[in-house]
Amino acid sequence: MDRRTFVKSSLITGSVLGPFSLKTSSMEDRSKQQWYELRTYIFSNDTQRQLTETYLQQAYLPALNRAGITPIGVFAESQPQAIARTFLLIPLDSIQTFVTIQEKLARDATYLKTGEAYLSAQAANPAYDRIESSLLRAFVHMPSLEMPEKKERIFELRCYESPSEAAGQKKIEMFNEAGEIDIFKKVGARPVFFGETIIGQRRPNLTYMLCFDDMAAHDARWKDFGSNPDWQRIRAIPEYSDARLISKITRTFLTPTGYSQI
Repeated sequence: MDRRTFVKSSLITGSVLGPFSLKTSSMEDRSKQQWYELRTYIFSNDTQRQLTETYLQQAYLPALNRAGITPIGVFAESQPQAIARTFLLIPLDSIQTFVTIQEKLARDATYLKTGEAYLSAQAANPAYDRIESSLLRAFVHMPSLEMPEKKERIFELRCYESPSEAAGQKKIEMFNEAGEIDIFKKVGARPVFFGETIIGQRRPNLTYMLCFDDMAAHDARWKDFGSNPDWQRIRAIPEYSDARLISKITRTFLTPTGYSQI
């Protein structure tokens, strides 16, 4: 397949499964897609982390819940290289919710009072070093967050960077139309969300989260995924080769905090 054909097929879905892909990409289905803010707090010391964690638990999550935003995931790195970063996953039913939430928080007296220590932190003693945030749109084939069972569990956050926008759209097609999401569910690697990064770092990329009981289950489910005949069929299609569609994969293992709602 030459480059011109590849780009065309990347932008027009249906090249593999025909009518099914046209159906899943309809405007009706797209109107049901959630948005996600994926936020990372970066700290230089544990005092910052504790202040931010207190704010999230006592002020921020309750305020978002009062505004109708729920459930919210809060996770810590299970294999940090320095001070563990804190990750937030915030599901949003519309882009308008994302745009207006700060205005609602500014009028929430309970939030302002409860979060005062964090909100008024001075430059000499900041609550964090930086916040990194991305806005993602859910995939058509998994248009909303799926809650995992509340028990002992770990999460794997995976980010696939692509060499071009066309390649990124083709990789998303693999998950949606070609059936990669269904394979994850079939082998017991429990998806939480899949999202395309609309605003954020390292674009073009897609990000998704899987849930496992523990690392042994993680390794077993990925082994099952790799040997699944449907996956073997998909990965054998030349236009879906990783060498063509993916330039970098980043994975982060996370554990939910005690107050996480996911």
